Amino acid sequence: EEAIFLRKKITLLRAFSLLIGSMVGSGIFISPKGVLKNSGTVGFSLVVWFACGLLSMFGALCYAELGTRITKSGGHYIYILETLGPLPSFLFLWAEFFAIRPANSAVVSLAFGRYMLEPFFAPCAAPLPAVKLVSLLGYYMVLTLNSWSVTWSARLQTALSVVKLLALALIIVPGMMLLAQGHTENFQDAFDRESLVLDKLPLAFYAGMFAYSGWFQASFVREELVRPERNIPLAVIISVITVIVGYMLTNVSYYTVLGTQDVLASPAVAVSFVQRAFKSLISVVPVLVALSCFGTMNGGIFTFSRTLFVASREGQWPPLFSMIHIRRHTPLPAVMLMFPLVTAMVCVGDIYHLMNFFSFSRWLFIGLATLGLIVHRHRHPELHSPFKVPLFVPVSFTIICLFTVAMSFYSDPVSISIGCTMVLSGFPVYYVIIHRQIFLPFFPTLSDYLTHRLQLLLEVVQQEIKTY
Repeated sequence: EEAIFLRKKITLLRAFSLLIGSMVGSGIFISPKGVLKNSGTVGFSLVVWFACGLLSMFGALCYAELGTRITKSGGHYIYILETLGPLPSFLFLWAEFFAIRPANSAVVSLAFGRYMLEPFFAPCAAPLPAVKLVSLLGYYMVLTLNSWSVTWSARLQTALSVVKLLALALIIVPGMMLLAQGHTENFQDAFDRESLVLDKLPLAFYAGMFAYSGWFQASFVREELVRPERNIPLAVIISVITVIVGYMLTNVSYYTVLGTQDVLASPAVAVSFVQRAFKSLISVVPVLVALSCFGTMNGGIFTFSRTLFVASREGQWPPLFSMIHIRRHTPLPAVMLMFPLVTAMVCVGDIYHLMNFFSFSRWLFIGLATLGLIVHRHRHPELHSPFKVPLFVPVSFTIICLFTVAMSFYSDPVSISIGCTMVLSGFPVYYVIIHRQIFLPFFPTLSDYLTHRLQLLLEVVQQEIKTY
C-alpha cells in the first residue's frame, strides 16, 4: 500500500553519532599496543597518533566533498565506480566482502568479547573459547537489530556514542590528575632514536588508522541522510576533531599510568590502566569498553549493508541484495550476508594478524577513492559542489595512503601478500561473470528461481523509487 524504499531518517545528530560510534570503538583500547610496538617509543607513538588523526581529517574532508558531488549511497564503492570505473569498484567490492569487512568485524567482535569477560576472570585472562562465544553472541545481536529496524539501530548508535565518550573520560581524567601531580617518569627519553624502526612504521600507522577508521561511514548512508550537502561536512569535521582530542588525551593518560613494558604486555590496555589507576572502577570500565565495541559493530553492519545494496542495484552483485523488507524497510538480505564469513574469522582469527590483513586492502581503496576525487574534478570542472577542499588535501592524502600501502610489503610481507592476493583474485571473476557474462546465460532459470524463493522466504522486494 506504500512505496518501498530506504527512508531519510539520519539527522545531523544521528550522523554525528554514527561517526563517533564507528570511530571510538575497539581501536583506542587495543591499538595503543600495536602503535607502540611498531613505533618504538612513547614520543614517536604519540606523533603517530596525531599524524593518523590529521590524515583522517584529510580523508574525511575528501569524502565530505565526494558526498556532495556524488549523491548515491555506497561509500568507497560508489565513489570508485563513478570516478575510476567498474573494474576497480568491483575489486574493492570483492576485497571488502571477502577480506576487509569480515576481518574488521571479527577484530571488533573479539575485542567486545575480551572486554565483556574481563571483569569475571580478572586477574587471569579470559579463556579464548569463551571470548569467541561471547564475541559471536554480540555480533548476532547487532545483526538482528539491523535486520529489524533502521530507527532503533540509529537510536542505539546515539546512546552508545554517549557511552563511548564516557569511557574515554573515565580514562582521561585520572591520567590527567596524575600528570598534574608530576608523574612524568614514563615520558623520559620519549624520542629515543635507537628504538625507532622505520620499516615497522607502516604497521604503526595501520594500527593508529584502525582506531580512527569510521570517519567515512556517513558516505555509506548518503541517500538516508537529511540535508546531506550540509550535514555530511558538519558531521565529519565535528566528529573527527572530537576524536583526535580524545585519543591524544587518552594515550597520554595510558603512558602516565603504565610504562612501555606494561602497555606491550597487556592483552587489554584499558583494563590494565584501570587496575593501576582507578581500582574502584575495575568492573565498570571494561563493560563500557565492550559497549563501545558493540556500537562499532552496529555502525559497521549498518553501513556495509548499504554498500552491498548499492552494488546490487548497480548490477555488480546478485539482485536479491538490493531488496528491502516490505514492512521493516531494512535491506535485510544485505544485512544478513556477512553472517558466515564473520563467524568463520572470529572462530579462527587473531586480532593483530587480522588487523594487518585487512588494513592493506582498506587503505589501498581509500587512496583510490580520493584519487577519484581529483579525477572527478578534472573531468567535471563545471560541476558546482556546495563543499570543496583545497587540492593539496586529496593529493597529499592519496600519496600518503598509497606510499604506506607500498611500504607495508616490507613490514609484514606474509599478511600483506595474502591481502594483495585476495584483491587480485577478483580479476578473473570480474572478466568472466561481470564483463563477459560467460556463465550467466547458462543459469538464468536457476538464478531467477532461487531469487524468487528467497524473496518469498525473507519477504523482500525491489526498491520502488530511487531517492538519490
